Amino acid sequence: MKLSDANLSNLPGRVAAPVYDRAALRPGIVHIGLGNFHRAHQAWYLHRLMQAGTAQDWAIVGAGVRPYDAGLRAKLMAQDCLTTLIELDPSGKSAEVVGAMIDYVPVEEGHGPLIARMADPAIRIVSLTVTEGGYYIDAATKGFAADHPDMVHDAAHPDTPRTAFGAMIAALKRRRASGAGPFTCQSCDNLQGNGGVLRQTLVSLARLSDPGLADWIAAECSFPNSMVDCIVPATGPNELALVREFGIEDAAPVTHENFRQWVIEDDFCAGRPDWDRAGATFSDRVHDFETMKIRILNGGHQVIADPGEVMSVATIAGAMAHPLIHGLFRKVESEEIVPHVAPVPGYSAAAYLDLIDTRFANPEIADTTRRVAFDGSSRHPGFIVPSIRDGLAKGAPVEGLALVSATWARYCLGIREDGSTVEPNDPHWEMLTGVAAAARERPEAWLGMRQFYGDLGEQAAFAKPFAKWLRMIYADGMEQTLHAYLNG
Repeated sequence: MKLSDANLSNLPGRVAAPVYDRAALRPGIVHIGLGNFHRAHQAWYLHRLMQAGTAQDWAIVGAGVRPYDAGLRAKLMAQDCLTTLIELDPSGKSAEVVGAMIDYVPVEEGHGPLIARMADPAIRIVSLTVTEGGYYIDAATKGFAADHPDMVHDAAHPDTPRTAFGAMIAALKRRRASGAGPFTCQSCDNLQGNGGVLRQTLVSLARLSDPGLADWIAAECSFPNSMVDCIVPATGPNELALVREFGIEDAAPVTHENFRQWVIEDDFCAGRPDWDRAGATFSDRVHDFETMKIRILNGGHQVIADPGEVMSVATIAGAMAHPLIHGLFRKVESEEIVPHVAPVPGYSAAAYLDLIDTRFANPEIADTTRRVAFDGSSRHPGFIVPSIRDGLAKGAPVEGLALVSATWARYCLGIREDGSTVEPNDPHWEMLTGVAAAARERPEAWLGMRQFYGDLGEQAAFAKPFAKWLRMIYADGMEQTLHAYLNG
């Protein structure tokens, strides 16, 4: 059955459908970057509230700022912006149709339709999932990358911007002029202090063209920090076949694990849905939750994805089933990551590690090592390097983290151990493959990328084991190197 509003009452009996009147929903949120994660996470929480008869004026309007977003828009508009969510639990699969999204802004150069929609007084939150590397952060200083061509363009053409941030600023300018007031700017990306990062980008970009507007945004808008968590694989042929097994024709279904977490700082300048009634947590300790998740889960993903790719292990669950890769995961996490992570309400770091172990090993989740290894130039500095610095500062071991960095260097050579080619998998892939080739003979070349490692290449306690492991990987192979690490 084709997914549409008209067919909701005729869905197969085992598929949960919206019980609310979608025609009565009113928009309150524009979400930019409408990928799978958003639809399985933020949209799901809102859907749960709507199922309970609340939040009817907080419906989501989707948006994208890249040409390829037009393809997803066409798919979703053809099915009335509905999405089938399929939960992949080892005990069995289940499906529900989520209807919290009611429209998708046309994707146009200059983003006129998006700016107009965000300027609408009904919109009180603009949220984003644009990936960790999408916030124009200078890799070396962590400040605003004002010299990036996108930022230079948006500063020079504030009314016809290229980026989501430029479009938000243009909309806020209209709202200030009309008296509509500010909206909350809400990042849903895996960044430590994601609200603060979004504030830095938005205010800094606005200041390049309109300092007065920048001051107004800084004073009037809010930027709540948040921690988001749910494993959501990419959609491919298997997922499209799976949704058909449930009797639904959905061009953009989403699969996800049977776990979600959302911890949010309660800082919303124009109101918010009661997401806590759907299971989210409002807390003033978001930073601690973020640290635990980013270090143990996101860092753990990098620990296993790169050796998995080098050894041609296709999935995260497959990597966890591999005794050497799983051994690497447990040893590095237990000895070099967990000791530097503080507990949060409900979890010690050790208990959280056990939870992540179980989640990663879920055989129903076909999450690929390639997807997780994507954009290592953002993820290693964000998820791995902080643990290295903590270990060095405390005189604690960093041997395993040095090996993790060496596996990333080996992965970026672009050739797996079976001789197959790794297709480009990072915005800086060409640069990384060149440095990786040089590091094969001179390991210090890899750590010389100060934009990622800072001064770590000058710290012998890390640089020496890194060089040792990288040489061993090339001399003896990944498997023997992992054996050597695990056997001490």
